[in-house]
Amino acid sequence: MPRDTEPPTGGHLPRDPERAGSPDPSEPPALRAPAAPADVPGKPSRGYRAVFAVVEFRAVFAAHLLSLLGVVVSELALTVLVYDLTDSPLLSALTFALGMLPYLVGGTLFAGIADRYPARRVLVTCDLICAACVAVMVLPGTPVAGLLLLRCLVAAVSPVFTGTRMAALTDILGEGDLFVLGRSLLRIVSQSALLAGFGVGGLLLAVVSPRGAITITVVTFLCSAALLRIGTRDRPARTTGKGGGTLLGESLAGARLVLGHRRIRALLLLFWLPPMFVVAPEALAAPYADEIGVGSAALGLLMCAMPVGSIAAELYTGAALSPRTRSRVVLPLAAAGLLPLVLYGFRPGVVLAAVALVLAGAGSAYVIGLDQWFVEAVPDELRGRAMTVLTAGLMTLQGVGMALAGLAAEFFPVHQVVAGAGAVGTLCLLVLVAEVRRTAPAHRIRTEVRDGADQHMTSG
Repeated sequence: MPRDTEPPTGGHLPRDPERAGSPDPSEPPALRAPAAPADVPGKPSRGYRAVFAVVEFRAVFAAHLLSLLGVVVSELALTVLVYDLTDSPLLSALTFALGMLPYLVGGTLFAGIADRYPARRVLVTCDLICAACVAVMVLPGTPVAGLLLLRCLVAAVSPVFTGTRMAALTDILGEGDLFVLGRSLLRIVSQSALLAGFGVGGLLLAVVSPRGAITITVVTFLCSAALLRIGTRDRPARTTGKGGGTLLGESLAGARLVLGHRRIRALLLLFWLPPMFVVAPEALAAPYADEIGVGSAALGLLMCAMPVGSIAAELYTGAALSPRTRSRVVLPLAAAGLLPLVLYGFRPGVVLAAVALVLAGAGSAYVIGLDQWFVEAVPDELRGRAMTVLTAGLMTLQGVGMALAGLAAEFFPVHQVVAGAGAVGTLCLLVLVAEVRRTAPAHRIRTEVRDGADQHMTSG
């Protein structure tokens, strides 16, 4: 169990010795995570193929793909359904917004679930809750207020599901390079699902009603639950829950521990701040297209450019770079990743704007190395809550970034708002990068100075 008091600033949180050590000999060989590859300077890791060699990960990957497609299609279909029922653009847009707003509540109040109960049980239950909510949405008598409330419930469950899955990956793949590459694959699928999901959803809505499309997503959630139930091993909870504390108390205490630890807080901000600023051009893509006088085809190009850059850069970084090199580029990429947005200050045409967006998307590849730093900094018994807080903060601040960009565009030209987001974000990140450097563990600094490497490089 994590302690109830805050750890010393910049220090290390206690680790649970009972969860450290060698793999369980009773575990079936096919489900064991291979040992992380040695970090050989200058050589890439075994790559994504080694991750897919783990049977449990294949089940998690397939479940992730199904649930993502279900979420994207249901969001699109629900937006159309709400508009059909109300003829209100505001309520239709609110349906999308409700996909982000409850993340903060769910990620803060329910984070303790991720560590208090076995991961497989939490994941399967979350999928079943989502399936039940979507099934009620399909009922003809469900009022619009009920649809929006159910949408909020699905969104509140999402950070618990994502945080639990992230923590479970360290059990399935270990804490080394396989975990980093596994997380990378799930992110790539998420980006790809956004591109493919809206296209699939659009085609689906051309042949079936919105309620019919939503019905299909019930099946995707149920299939995801079945894959996780059958394809992953039942492991014990990370904490025993015998301390007598309530779930809410454990959740809030975990959030205090995570945010009160200087190193973990700095790493969380490094996850959160770049996405908060980089969403500005996506949030304002339609107004910018109107500002420069281009059509819907150009708007589609602007919307796709950043995910394409992100997917391509993450694939290259994960497949071609060694763990040590990926760690070395974390801070430079994070510090410079928003600079391409400054190009918007010159009010570029579609081609140059798309190039800037591809480069900004490519800057997100810093997260691969940052994943490893985060796992090293967070103790095992707090990992589920820490990763739930990470997910909640990431989604919430992206929503805040979109809202701020829209607000600024009410007073300034769109191209200036996007360029300003790039400039202000870069200044904030330079300060944050300095803080991350200051909080690097002393033993790592000594080792890396001795090796002649960057002092904040991890061993992968």
